[in-house]
Amino acid sequence: MDFWPEFLASSWGREFVAGGFGGIAGIVSGYPLDTVRILQQNSKGGSAFNILRNVISKEGPTALYRGMGAPLASITFQNAMVFQSYAILSRALDPSVSTKDPPYKGVALGGVGAGALQSLILSPVELVKIRLQLQTKTQKGPREVAKSIMKAERLRGLYRGLGITILRDAPAHGLYFWTYEYTREQLHPGCRKSGEESLQTMLVAGGLAGVASWISCYPLDVVKTRLQAQSSYPPPKYTGIVDCFRKSVRADGYAVLWRGLGTAVSRAFLVNGAIFAAYEIALRCLFSNGSIPQENAMPAE
Repeated sequence: MDFWPEFLASSWGREFVAGGFGGIAGIVSGYPLDTVRILQQNSKGGSAFNILRNVISKEGPTALYRGMGAPLASITFQNAMVFQSYAILSRALDPSVSTKDPPYKGVALGGVGAGALQSLILSPVELVKIRLQLQTKTQKGPREVAKSIMKAERLRGLYRGLGITILRDAPAHGLYFWTYEYTREQLHPGCRKSGEESLQTMLVAGGLAGVASWISCYPLDVVKTRLQAQSSYPPPKYTGIVDCFRKSVRADGYAVLWRGLGTAVSRAFLVNGAIFAAYEIALRCLFSNGSIPQENAMPAE
């Protein structure tokens, strides 16, 4: 059988489950660094190490996992939907797509479509997650934060930042899937047809895909974090995407748009390597006996 995202639509159940496993692996492996990234983006400055040290010394290491329930609760469905919609769109958007060796054009277009669709789910989840990660005094859970947002700002408040999330995720996902498919083919020629890439290839190709996509959209992510960190009461500091961009640059210079990039890139490599490895291995388990070709597998530690 074939073991890559562009597989037959009739296999959607297995694709869905495999995508969920990938999402869970990603969120668990990278959440502490994600918390540090959010704190960096919403602060006046400070290195990742200093922020990490302050959080651990004041609140303990469990504070790095604050708010993980919100994305973890939805990550299975969200990531499963991304991989499944990508599989379908990568073929539908390019008439020349072959079920056994989809061209890179279909890969990129499918990624763009999948990124746009997932924003509808991801935007409110990330809003709640960011509010949880930034709270310092009153400790609320995901449900309480979501309820307070709905009570004060209604559904519109819960979807604050949807526009910037789509602008960030649609092109970034196109680059994300294209980089993964291109990189794994370069690292292991012929693997897109044979499905016999090694675990090391999955980890490296997935990690580089994450790094490429995050670098391409990082300034938009900084703006998104700042927009979603504010509430309507009191009156918000930023009135929109352009206003947030202008005020942020005016106050802290253009460097503010790249604040926390090192943390994000480190997390991206770790998380997306885990996502694609878990996804591909889950597909193998669901489609066959779950074995990774021994001649290509990474040696045991």
